Amino acid sequence: MSVVTRIGGFLHLPRTLRWRLFLILFAGLAVAHALSFSLQFYERTMSAKATMYTTLENDVATSIALLDRLPPQERPQWLGLLARRTYRYELGPGQPGVPELSQRAAEVAETINVAAGKRFPVTVESIPGEREHLQAHVTLSDGSPVTIDMLPALMPLASWLPYVLVAQLILLVLCTWFAVRLAIRPLLRLANAAETLDPNRKAERLDEHGPAEVAYAATAFNAMRDRIAHYLQERVQILAAISHDLQTPITRMKLRAEMAEDGPEKDKLVNDLSEIERLVREGVAYARSAQGDAEKPARIDLGSFVESLAFDYQDTGKAVTMPATVDAVVVTRPHALRRILTNLIDNALKFAGAAEIQLEKTPDGKLRILVLDRGPGIPADQLDAVLQPFYRLEQSRNRGTGGTGLGLAIAQQLATAIGGKLRLANRPGGGLIAQVTLS
Repeated sequence: MSVVTRIGGFLHLPRTLRWRLFLILFAGLAVAHALSFSLQFYERTMSAKATMYTTLENDVATSIALLDRLPPQERPQWLGLLARRTYRYELGPGQPGVPELSQRAAEVAETINVAAGKRFPVTVESIPGEREHLQAHVTLSDGSPVTIDMLPALMPLASWLPYVLVAQLILLVLCTWFAVRLAIRPLLRLANAAETLDPNRKAERLDEHGPAEVAYAATAFNAMRDRIAHYLQERVQILAAISHDLQTPITRMKLRAEMAEDGPEKDKLVNDLSEIERLVREGVAYARSAQGDAEKPARIDLGSFVESLAFDYQDTGKAVTMPATVDAVVVTRPHALRRILTNLIDNALKFAGAAEIQLEKTPDGKLRILVLDRGPGIPADQLDAVLQPFYRLEQSRNRGTGGTGLGLAIAQQLATAIGGKLRLANRPGGGLIAQVTLS
């Protein structure tokens, strides 16, 4: 297992590319920002320390020399003037302490010793307590003790600095999120376009502007869709040409067969020619069903539309019933929808002898048309396969029992073309349910 794999498994990166890029960019920028701030803070600390030691050295040297020259009775008056924020002067031996010094205390002691010079012996001790507290004991020329009481501290941080850091962090998050969003948006558009790809629909082309890589990907995708649409169009044209060219010889053969003497051979020949003619006709119908957008959408009363279709079958003596209707208006392609329902009803009549049509509304507001029968049904593992072209459950290839295998495929392709969905399911108690959902 590689190191990258181990690190990825340990960190449990999110599944989406958006969040992965965001975390990677934000982590890198945050680390760089923290490193930059740390270096600046370190440089500021060292600069402040150097300034403090220089000031302490000059100030202590001047103050000790001044106190040494003043008469003893005037020295107390100058103590307040010589005091500073981090240290002050006291006349006397001060508090007892310990000689152990920290690194910073040792640096302060060294600075005071250098400032006092060889004239004034200096002893620095650490006073026990929670905060670091030092006292430097100096003996003046007349033998008077002077104590320098110190609380070493660097220059305090500005009160507004935490707010600046928070503002920088927020700006960093916003900039990272904007950069990730800008990088992911073209990829999402490409994914959505690929998911809804339908060369037969006049969908908007992807915008071919923007960064070079994005524009190249959009151009390639648009070209791919154009090629697919061109191939589909060629397929329809080829099948249409084949159909047209076959019609004439099939018709001549049927005429010659009709002129032949009556007999079993004649009947077989006529039946074979009829099957060839039907196969050619349905093959072309399947190819053209992919171009369901050739028909313009229209607003129809779906309940009346389906009811009239059921009445048409009843007028021809077919057992097609519609127990109840639903008042619903939908915008769709009527001829394509009629072809879908006709194929489903014909399939139910062929295998069950009767069909029932139901119309209902789904909880999410969609309309659903159900074609039910009490036929033999379809094995569960073949419910999807029967929607493929030329797939027949009846393997004898007998057209009278198995058909051409294109009826359900045409219905499936037309349902997709009009923005709907066809789904098959076995009916409880036996039979099949063909469900067409319209968006």
